[in-house]
Amino acid sequence: MKSQQRLPRPSRLVNAANHVFPALWKSRLLTSPELDADAICEKVERQAGLDDYGSEWFRRPLDLLVEALREEASLSPLGLFGAIGQLEKVLRDRLWTQQWLGEHPEIERRALRRPVFVVGPMRSGTTRLHRLLASDERFSHLRFFETISPTPRPGFRHGETDKRRDYARRILALVHGLNPNTAVIHPTGPLEPEEELGLLVASMWGMKHEAQWNVPTYGRWAEGQDATPAYEHMARLLRLVGWARGEDDQRPWVLKTPQHMLDLPALLRVFPDARIIFTHREPQAVVGSSCSLVWNQMIIHSNRVDAQRIGREWLRKTALQIERMQHARERLDESQRIDVHYEDMDRDWRGVMKRIYEFLDMDIRPALPAMSHYLRGAERKRTRHPHRYSLSAFGLDQNEVGEQFEGYMGAFDLAAPARLSAARKQPRKVYDAPAPAYARPVGGWDAGKRGPVSARTVTARR
Repeated sequence: MKSQQRLPRPSRLVNAANHVFPALWKSRLLTSPELDADAICEKVERQAGLDDYGSEWFRRPLDLLVEALREEASLSPLGLFGAIGQLEKVLRDRLWTQQWLGEHPEIERRALRRPVFVVGPMRSGTTRLHRLLASDERFSHLRFFETISPTPRPGFRHGETDKRRDYARRILALVHGLNPNTAVIHPTGPLEPEEELGLLVASMWGMKHEAQWNVPTYGRWAEGQDATPAYEHMARLLRLVGWARGEDDQRPWVLKTPQHMLDLPALLRVFPDARIIFTHREPQAVVGSSCSLVWNQMIIHSNRVDAQRIGREWLRKTALQIERMQHARERLDESQRIDVHYEDMDRDWRGVMKRIYEFLDMDIRPALPAMSHYLRGAERKRTRHPHRYSLSAFGLDQNEVGEQFEGYMGAFDLAAPARLSAARKQPRKVYDAPAPAYARPVGGWDAGKRGPVSARTVTARR
């Protein structure tokens, strides 16, 4: 194993906050926070003057998440303050959502026409591909301020300056101040294209919680549940976002978040005409980068962060994402799915995007200038502030990770880094492969209905 990379430590601002908050609570300048789901709901309802959340499905994940935060997450004072604030905001937005839907029933009649989903493991190039597609004005996409605050505030009127943008700027400034590495790992801005993870968080659902806090009990429970209600609420929020913009509902949405790897059956129940672009990257980079992302988020919120635990958990979580994806994708007609390789995008992004646009039955030419502009800016940022990480820092070894994902790498022609340049000179194979050894049915997820995995991939046209 290579020498272990030194991991970032909590910033001075984080350490200062962890001294200030207890003093504020002790002096009663701030009310001492209480991690109790019922108390949090009651406070939000009292402040909002509302009590209708819509579907009550979110209550069970809320209860389990709060319990895990209390018992497992080792929250620091800053982490405790932030966790309760996040939960209160999500609940308040949910109350406001029901108010808007009740006042404007036309919102739920809006179409969600043939959405395009970019689906891949964390750190597999989904952000790059999503933002390339989002640069095409023929698609609708979420912006950062809309994914953290999908619901307009009461009193919002079309055409007015949206206060959610200012809130998003403040949140970004705070997070980047608490840990500047977060801006390197996932650069964004209030108006930048962003994934819809926040729309799933509105149902207290998703890996976002596990990437921010150590909540294994919540995570294991969620892996065995049917996420359809969370995706149904996500669809409502997409309609609400489009309505608030005054946007034509015939424009297809382009969407992405790694959560979809775990929840493809639910996604397809709610969006049956979805077109899926699957992204693939060699697993050593996916796991190492995922661990780095998780570490840099957890050190903001927790007193004790265990790098080895992060390594083991996100190796397991990545394997589960890939297992679920491989099985669920076979229920999709080939006309509904396409595969893209991270390294192919590095080598020939125009060729890959041309193939994607042929799959979408669209002319790529109007989109190319905006795509080129986005990539030039992204490359400048990446060159100035590269994201550095290592498997060894999390107690993992490249060979160990490679062996875990041997079946996946073979099925999708993902060469190990040392063989990558030579392998990419060969034409990509088209063949059927049996399910990898680690792809076993997971209880509670359509066990027994799976057939063999057929991995059909096509090289980019030149």
